[in-house]
Amino acid sequence: MSEALLVQEAGAAPAVAPASGARLFRRRLRAQRAASAAALVVLLLVLVALAAPLLTALAGQDPNAYHPDLVDSAAGGVPIGSFGGISGEHWLGVEPGTGRDLFARIVYGARVSLGVALVATVLQIALGLVIGLAAALGSRGVDQLLGRITDINVALPVMVIALALLAIVPESFPRPVLIALVIGGIGWSGTSKIVRAQALALKSLDFVAAARLSGRGKWSIARRELLPSLAAPVITYAALAFPTNIIVEAALSFLGVGIKPPTPSWGQMLTEADTWYQAAPTYLLIPAGLLFVTVLALTVLGEGVRTALDPRAASRLSVGTKNVGTKGGVAKNTEGDAA
Repeated sequence: MSEALLVQEAGAAPAVAPASGARLFRRRLRAQRAASAAALVVLLLVLVALAAPLLTALAGQDPNAYHPDLVDSAAGGVPIGSFGGISGEHWLGVEPGTGRDLFARIVYGARVSLGVALVATVLQIALGLVIGLAAALGSRGVDQLLGRITDINVALPVMVIALALLAIVPESFPRPVLIALVIGGIGWSGTSKIVRAQALALKSLDFVAAARLSGRGKWSIARRELLPSLAAPVITYAALAFPTNIIVEAALSFLGVGIKPPTPSWGQMLTEADTWYQAAPTYLLIPAGLLFVTVLALTVLGEGVRTALDPRAASRLSVGTKNVGTKGGVAKNTEGDAA
């Protein structure tokens, strides 16, 4: 009791339990205002995509219902009214030529675009993990073989291969699933290289050597010892690959081999808006603006996740803050002495 009182009188701070990894990550992420704002934008987009049926029911619209009375057939199908036919019934206007509600197609398009990018990201991360760990833990011949396959995959023109694969697959195959498989099946090489390099560095550490001496197998070591240490770089890469996959899906749809009508997609809308950008500019600006905001928010969030998971970045920020405070204190003391 007396020792505790002496500690309090001396002004010593009481011992505080270190924060857990998840809490520390959330604290570092919240400390970045740009990343926090981007996370809110991404969360809102995800909620809109998940609640697409509810939102369209609330608006009283069907994404595939035609409204020919809302377009001017004499002018080639231009929406009647200002700003693309925006009204109380059609919150974002209507689609040129068909009169379909643009708000309904936008929210359903968010579901398709985000869903395709998510499945493609999960697939390429899973493939990259398996191939990278197999290269790092396998024999020298296996490592060289997988390394050459990875190098060939990196050198392949992704868009050309995707265009060829999407062109030869029958139309009956679900297009969103096919696009996700193509993007994920081609884009795993970056994850594989990161996982292999990190796993080779971790193999020489004491805790991996101890696990090997205890008689555990390679994949048991990979699952229990390597994967927890690989979580930070893999999550960071996934956060940065997700917006890239959205752009690839939009590009494929823009080139005409992606999502096929009547399924809505932001990239498909941009393809159709190519002939309407002068007569109905909102039909181009709305999906393009949403695509820009989504990719920007995901990119900023991915950079924030990288910084929050990197202890060196956090320590540099902390040291920089301490140095600024110390310099300020020295300056104040100097000014006081001079006075």
